Amino acid sequence: MVIKCPVCKGLQVGKVGSDQYYCWNCFLEFNYNKGRVNLYQVEEDGSLLAIDSSELL
Repeated sequence: MVIKCPVCKGLQVGKVGSDQYYCWNCFLEFNYNKGRVNLYQVEEDGSLLAIDSSELL
């Protein structure tokens, strides 16, 4: 199965954990939960900050 980034639709996506993905174009992590996309910004300390997809528009 090919995973595309839900933001840029790019294919430069890597798996970083169980059902957790990272886009090398957008520098965002994301996962899918119950049909919904959850987006995360990776902070300098490595922690994840949940972001709303409407912030990206």
